[in-house]
Amino acid sequence: MATNNSRVARNSRQKPKRPHYFRRIFLWLIAIVVAIILLGGGLFTYYAMSAPKVTTAKLSSKSSSVIYDSSGNQIKTLGLENRTYVSGDQIPQTLKDAVVSTEDRHFYTNIGIDPARIVGAAFSNARGESGLQGGSTLTQQLVKLSVFSTKSSDQTLKRKAQEAWLALKVDRTYSKDQILEFYLNKVYLANGVYGMGTAADYYYGKSLSQLNLPQLALIAGMPQAPTTYDPFVNPTAAKSRRDTVLQSMVANKKLTQQQANQAKNTPITDGLKTQAQAQASEKSESDPTIDAYVSQVIAEVKRKTGLNPYTSGLKIHTNLNLDVQKRLYNIVNSNDYVNFPDDLLQTGVTMTNVKNGKVMAMIGGRKQGDVQLGLNRAVQTSRSNGSTMKPMLDYGPAIEYLNYSTYQQINDTKYVYPGTNIQLNDWDFKYMGQISLRTALAQSRNVPAVRTLAKVGINRGGEFLKGLGITPKQPLTLQNAIGAEVSSLQESAAYAAFANGGTYYKPYLINKVEKPDGTTLSFDASGKRAMKKSTAYMITDVLKDVITDGTGTNASISGVHQAGKTGTTNYSTAELQNNTNISSSMSKDSWFTGYTPDYAISVWTGYDQPQQHGLDATDQRIAGSIYQSLMSYAMTSTGASNSDWIKPSSVITENILKGSNPAQIAGSGTSSSKITKELFVRGTQPKKTSKSVSRSSSSGYSSSFMSSSSSSEQPSSSSSSSAESSSQPESSSTESSSSSESSSQSSVSESSSQPAQSESSAEQNTASVAQPETNSQQ
Repeated sequence: MATNNSRVARNSRQKPKRPHYFRRIFLWLIAIVVAIILLGGGLFTYYAMSAPKVTTAKLSSKSSSVIYDSSGNQIKTLGLENRTYVSGDQIPQTLKDAVVSTEDRHFYTNIGIDPARIVGAAFSNARGESGLQGGSTLTQQLVKLSVFSTKSSDQTLKRKAQEAWLALKVDRTYSKDQILEFYLNKVYLANGVYGMGTAADYYYGKSLSQLNLPQLALIAGMPQAPTTYDPFVNPTAAKSRRDTVLQSMVANKKLTQQQANQAKNTPITDGLKTQAQAQASEKSESDPTIDAYVSQVIAEVKRKTGLNPYTSGLKIHTNLNLDVQKRLYNIVNSNDYVNFPDDLLQTGVTMTNVKNGKVMAMIGGRKQGDVQLGLNRAVQTSRSNGSTMKPMLDYGPAIEYLNYSTYQQINDTKYVYPGTNIQLNDWDFKYMGQISLRTALAQSRNVPAVRTLAKVGINRGGEFLKGLGITPKQPLTLQNAIGAEVSSLQESAAYAAFANGGTYYKPYLINKVEKPDGTTLSFDASGKRAMKKSTAYMITDVLKDVITDGTGTNASISGVHQAGKTGTTNYSTAELQNNTNISSSMSKDSWFTGYTPDYAISVWTGYDQPQQHGLDATDQRIAGSIYQSLMSYAMTSTGASNSDWIKPSSVITENILKGSNPAQIAGSGTSSSKITKELFVRGTQPKKTSKSVSRSSSSGYSSSFMSSSSSSEQPSSSSSSSAESSSQPESSSTESSSSSESSSQSSVSESSSQPAQSESSAEQNTASVAQPETNSQQ
């Protein structure tokens, strides 16, 4: 017994228990795998949480926006990429079969990712192949194209994890047909072409539904290496890829071998455009006719919607009248309508519908070639508008706030800007003495304009101007009475308020924007009253004289009721002294802004380099000629009414004895040559009495003056300081002259038979005064 125990003890000592090394190693391996899985899962979850959002807008690729004219005609496609979206029902089944057979045969059965392909790609990566390899389904490719960069350097583990996660989400959110539609519209196919619908038009000039099997197979195979398979550049490689697609369709049981062989025998050039034809069709999208208008449409869409028209897939409906726009383009880019001195002379033109603010046409320059979205001179505000400012800042406010009549007497006498030694002169370096508002505005005299603004006050003048949509960049001064920085877009809308009876409509180019989600944003200009009807009518009545007897006679259109104003800006003395290219008879800028009861057109002309080129007397008439040509066409082509303005009840017409001051109604026996028909705000007109003036002696004027055959009228010595009749409010009283000014008054030429001053002379302001540029404006 003892021996046995001893043997057991000995055996126990001789055979120690073998440790379970293999089991430990196995357990460690399991633990490591579990840790890797947990770590990988955690890392995948972490990456997935920081994945970007995928939206329908990003997937759909409806990035290009389409612009339409006022008749609904497509005029322009905007996009950072050349892409035309094709909906699912427009995509041939053959193309869908070709893409699925080639790119992702299990597309309709997978869950957005393909684990088997991912494992295969992992082994490729393990073998040291550069970059994270393949394994991508069509859904993953869509996510990559929609959200991520396609650069090889960006193929990181984090990116692949996020791509897989988002592919799972997309597969759960959208149907397979939707995903495929997104993909076919997303892929790049060389030559700046995105989407297979765009490629069908670019390469074949057809829609997808019109392409045959070999053509569809070519397009289906290009996304893998677009440049390599470009049929224009590499037709051999393109054919090889096309044939591979056809064979993949056979393997996927979408074609018979016989069908594939027949397609393979088709030349790769079958139905294919030439590269020159394809590029020419793309160039046609860059239409210089509408370039300025489109550039302003883009700016307006961004401002009003906050959307980027290059990437938002919008349908943008505009107010463009394409026929009028084409005529405007032809007017300024040929000599068929207007004679231009050279190709360097530039212009900016805007045409507006006065009844609603719609911008119908716009030109930002001439002779600009194929430049896209170039400088738009119709909206730039770096050039002075000269005397076209006078109705807006001077005389409009004077009628509005001071009840000035069109007969209001204003001194055209020597004037020095207060607090300076700067003298302001008119175009002829002469003064007309005491003249009416009508004469001062129609003949574009500068001194009366500045004096009128001084009476109105800078603040009130600025408020009136602001009501017309114009707020100058710099604080207003008296010098701005004869010009400030204003664009043709602003001015056409401002003058439209005079044309429509006093309502200002902010000019706008887009009337409706349709978003990809089906919602529509509509735009219009809700008008606001900028002035009384009386003010608008009275200014219009005077501006009619500009065209019939004043400085804008070359803008006249036979039979058309219209009004308008000329404007020029001159060179300073310093500019003239230091430059031999220009002379004192030249101008920097020339304007004409005119209107009918339907349309307003504002035209600027000048040189981009005014120190090298100036406008001579003939050039200064070009703005009016552009207006005349465009308005003539618009009035006939659009069926405008051509009605005259109707005088509002707030305006009174009176026959006034010329030269009377205060204004006196002419008696029945007064010679017609001594009568001027003038307008008054109701309640401010002179009172009719039994002693209404019918003879020269009754008005206090000498018989020799009244009997003169000349139309010159010399006011009596007391007229310059007399007040208006008691029936006229104090605010509309005749401006009194200082003693130094009254002594220099000269005779007045008030007759309607007074010779019209040409644009080259009557608009010219002195260039001899050393003063800021705005003081050299007309």
